[in-house]
Amino acid sequence: MTALSSREQALAPWTYPPAPDGRTVYLVGDIHGRLDLLTGLHRRIDADRARTGAGGCSEVYLGDYIDRGKDSAGVISELLRRSLQVETIFLRGNHEQMLLDFLHGQGCLEDWLHVGGSATLLSYGVAPSLLLRTITRSATRRQLIAAMPDEHRRFYEKTRIYARLGAYLAVHAGLRPGIAIEEQSVMDMLCIRREFLHYTGDLGCIVVHGHTPVMAPELRPNRINIDTGAFATNRLTCLKLDADGARILAAAASS
Repeated sequence: MTALSSREQALAPWTYPPAPDGRTVYLVGDIHGRLDLLTGLHRRIDADRARTGAGGCSEVYLGDYIDRGKDSAGVISELLRRSLQVETIFLRGNHEQMLLDFLHGQGCLEDWLHVGGSATLLSYGVAPSLLLRTITRSATRRQLIAAMPDEHRRFYEKTRIYARLGAYLAVHAGLRPGIAIEEQSVMDMLCIRREFLHYTGDLGCIVVHGHTPVMAPELRPNRINIDTGAFATNRLTCLKLDADGARILAAAASS
């Protein structure tokens, strides 16, 4: 595991508000099947908690746990294990939405495979032959349903769309500017890019998000992007919120 440099860990030139209620919150960006990076990051979070003696801790995961990386099923098992040890919130990403849409009978298999779904299917033991274009979607769906543990399916179905954290709001992709959170489209919160990323005004909160990969975390006055493209860059990023505001804790990398 490799920690970020002191320059990367530095606070932004503006001040972020503290975490709510004296808590410490660790937020984790898009994992995309990289179990190796996730376990490394968990060790880094545990070490930070032990060093600071932080109480009232929770962990928020921003979605896109699956696809592209080779061990999506292993990532979900690790997150379920983690949820037994610490307080956790699991948000839904657009990739989990595609998996759920496929499980619920929608004809989105080709779109899902196009963005890395084959890695998830293979991690659950779906036969490679069932990914051929000549095979019916229903045959692939049946094998995935049979292969997926019940607790994994419940995990996907129980993921949340957003989480309020005092002055912060955690969501997978972002928000459409000018619209109250209660009126936001779910698909915007899972998929939005341009309108959100280019907006520099007040969003009513500081949005912590992933979805759009960047080479280094983006710390802006109105949003913080911690998707550092783990599946391709070997960097899985964690943001820490506490009484001192927001800062990047670490980017875990495989050794």
